[in-house]
Amino acid sequence: MGIERRMSRAMFAQTEVVELRQMCFTPGRMFEPGKYIAGDLPDIAFEMGLVETLPPVRGPSEERDPQANPPA
Repeated sequence: MGIERRMSRAMFAQTEVVELRQMCFTPGRMFEPGKYIAGDLPDIAFEMGLVETLPPVRGPSEERDPQANPPA
């Protein structure tokens, strides 16, 4: 017997940008894979385990402070 991966919308902030990994169909709409704000996705996407957090940004863009050195 396999372990069921059970997730919930409560694991994510409503304004957090998340990734929908697979198509998600609801009676009123079809959601394609991609990046969404967690509050815009239906509960079923979270319950089915189709949503993941985005990895943290790494590299020069993470270290750059746009207020300190604005582009010329």
